[in-house]
Order: sequence, then C-alpha cells, then structure tokens
Amino acid sequence: MSKLPTIHSRQLIAETRLFRVEQLQLEFSNGQQRQYERLLGGERGSVLIVPMLDDDTVLLIREYSVGSNDYQLGLPKGRMEAGEDPLQAANREIREEIGYAARDLRLIKTFTIAPAYIRHQTHVILARNLYPDKQSGDEPEPIEVVPWELSKWDELIAQADLSEARSIAALYLTRDLLGSVDANPSRL
Repeated sequence: MSKLPTIHSRQLIAETRLFRVEQLQLEFSNGQQRQYERLLGGERGSVLIVPMLDDDTVLLIREYSVGSNDYQLGLPKGRMEAGEDPLQAANREIREEIGYAARDLRLIKTFTIAPAYIRHQTHVILARNLYPDKQSGDEPEPIEVVPWELSKWDELIAQADLSEARSIAALYLTRDLLGSVDANPSRL
C-alpha cells in the first residue's frame, strides 16, 4: 500500500473567500477507481503559537469562534502570509494577538487536521523570551489574553471553553517538552 494512487483528474468544484473544494479522480494500485473531494487549505499553511511568558506561564487567548458561536480559550494562531516562514508568521501573530514578540522561536511539530479530506498544515511554534511589542492585526475586537500556569494543568484542561484539539495537543507537547528540559536542559 505504499504506492500513491494515480490522480487522473482534479477539478475545483466550489470556492468561497475562505474555502476551496477540489474533486479528484483516483486510481489505486489494485486498479480500483474512486472519486474523492477535499478541502484545500491555504497553500502556505498556518501557525499555532505557544507563547511562554516564563518557564511555567503560557499566554492563552479568548476570542470569538464563529464555528461554535461562542468564545473559546486557546493559543494564538493565524495563517502564514506570502514570503513568511513559520517562525516569522508566529512572531507576527503573537505581536498582533497578545502584544508580545519572542527572541526564541522553535518549531515543535507540524499538525494536519483531518488529513483524509482536508489539505492543510499547522506549524506549532514554541515562543520564549518574550518582550512587549504590540502591532495591530485584523481582529474585529480586542482579544482577551489569559495567562495560565502549566503547573495548574488539571484546571486548564477542565476549562469548558478550551476545546480546540490543536491547542490542547500543542499544550500537551509543550508541557512534556518543557518537563523533559527541566530534567535534561540539553533537550531544548
């Protein structure tokens, strides 16, 4: 099963300001043919930033989420702009959303979201050694910044408004990474 299917045709079948839907006609190595549809994410992807104010304090945000029609607690995030690499995009996003920049930015992991039908990558960036540097962004209202101590992990995960899987996964990775660094400082 390691041979990728042959793509016989691909067609854009729907497009909005945010989403594009592509239809593909595929042939698998065993001769089976299928038609698939997938959502196309931005060509450049997005970033999800874990901004650490100090060794224990992460800066979360609470902002309106139209998909769930409520305010959600999570990590700063945004799409990558033309010409930006993930670290540049991460530093821009935290300037716009939390009013800080970082002297130390590090890629932790690249996530996909439902890769069976969405083509999109999210780069998870650890941001440390923060300093104040507010820049204006495209948010329709001010974003609430919520400092939270990772040492109060159980309370954080219990928050009803912390439900985005990417933020939860990134926080788990960061907690484990920073915990292993405490035990072995050469890990970071």
